[in-house]
Amino acid sequence: MQNATHDATRIAKQYLSTWNERDAAVRRAKVASTFTLDASYLDPMMRGNGHTGIDAMIGAAQDHFPGMQFALDGTPDGHNDVVRFSWSLGLPGAEPVARGTDVATVSDDGRLVKVTGFLNQA
Repeated sequence: MQNATHDATRIAKQYLSTWNERDAAVRRAKVASTFTLDASYLDPMMRGNGHTGIDAMIGAAQDHFPGMQFALDGTPDGHNDVVRFSWSLGLPGAEPVARGTDVATVSDDGRLVKVTGFLNQA
């Protein structure tokens, strides 16, 4: 990817859509279209590697936070092959229970290679 700036919002929305997908089969397909096969994810509470590991991690997070949804918090930005965006997590229409910022490296095909997450508020 030459420059992630223009695609930062699309990439962030696709990523959060994957985290919000509750249908396991659909989520696995979204993981495959959002992350490279050898992608990695790391935050202070969890980590996952490859499609299987990332899918399992997302499923575990959904089990831990039933009914909660991720939403963009602010405007994503990016440069070169890196995007950064903030998110909130909560029940629809309620005050978020967590907020964070993720920084991701984007491959030439637009999928995520590496995501590092930070909690801004838990």
